[in-house]
Parts: sequence; structure tokens; C-alpha cells
Amino acid sequence: MTQYEDTLRYRPARPEDHEAIAELDGSFTTDHIYEVTPAKDGFTIRPTPVDPPLHKVFPGDDDEDDDEDGEPGLRRTVVAVDGDTVCGFVAASFERWNARLTLRDIEVAPAWRGRGVGRALMEHALDFGRECGAGHAWLEVSNVNAPAVRAYLRWGFAFCGLDTSLYDGTESAGEQALFMARRLG
Repeated sequence: MTQYEDTLRYRPARPEDHEAIAELDGSFTTDHIYEVTPAKDGFTIRPTPVDPPLHKVFPGDDDEDDDEDGEPGLRRTVVAVDGDTVCGFVAASFERWNARLTLRDIEVAPAWRGRGVGRALMEHALDFGRECGAGHAWLEVSNVNAPAVRAYLRWGFAFCGLDTSLYDGTESAGEQALFMARRLG
């Protein structure tokens, strides 16, 4: 247990948390990316070193409420807080038609990474999915976000698809969207 774990709490996000969530530093630095190689009948994904290391800062999300999937009552955002400080969050939505929990976003402030905060936030989201009757959880992640991909793999997610054009016309042009899923029991 770290010195701060006993002060960290998880709770549903409140309207007053919106600004702190928007300002959370979701950037990362990695010395590996996941290289996607299309093939005639599929694709391969493999970790590939990059030198110098890649530092990625995500553009702001101005329309987080505008494109929410799911019914209003079937969305949940959970925050990790230390006192009044938001240390991380996870946002998820549930779709009845295919019993899917979609992980819309998960971020942990740099000072709190490697302390189990991301795993705890993910568990809160997966519990929400189970409450809704989700049979599986699904997410999208950029192929350059190797730290997140490694975490998702540890948490039981597996690659299930990709989109080589999702980020075209954005600040992330040239990256590929990897889709990952896991069954919920």
C-alpha cells in the first residue's frame, strides 16, 4: 500500500468534477508502439521499439456530452479523488441492443500511475456493465498508446479489430485505432 492509498476514494462524478476531468493530464511517453501490418486476410499487431521515445498529448475533448452513446441512465463516470483532487476517471456507457459496455475514456494523472488507480477505475466500470447486464466490454485505443494497450491486455482485454482511417483529418492522423474487448462474467 502506498502512503496515499488510504486517502483515495472512488465515487460517481459530479457536475463540479467536469473541469477537473477536462484538465487531467492524459499524456504519456513510450519507447514502444503497436505496429499494425495489414495482410490480405487480416492484420498483425506487434510491439515495436521507437527511438527516441514518443511523447503524446491528447487534444482536448470539446464534445464529450454531444456524442455519448447509450441512454442517459445507462452512462456512468467514476472519479478517483484524493481529498478534493481528481486523480483519475473512467467514463462508460451501456447499449442494450448488443449488451455492450463501451469504455469511452479512462485517464489517470501521472503522479498516480502505477499505483492501481487505473485497475480500480476499470473495475468500477466493469461492475457498472455487469449491473446493466453487459455480456462484454469494448474499447478503442490508438496503436501508439502502448502503456494503455499493455494495461488492457493485463486486465483481460484482447484485440478484436482495427480502423486504419479513424483518426484521418485529426491531430492523430497516421495512427491506427485498435479495438479491444473482453467478456464479462
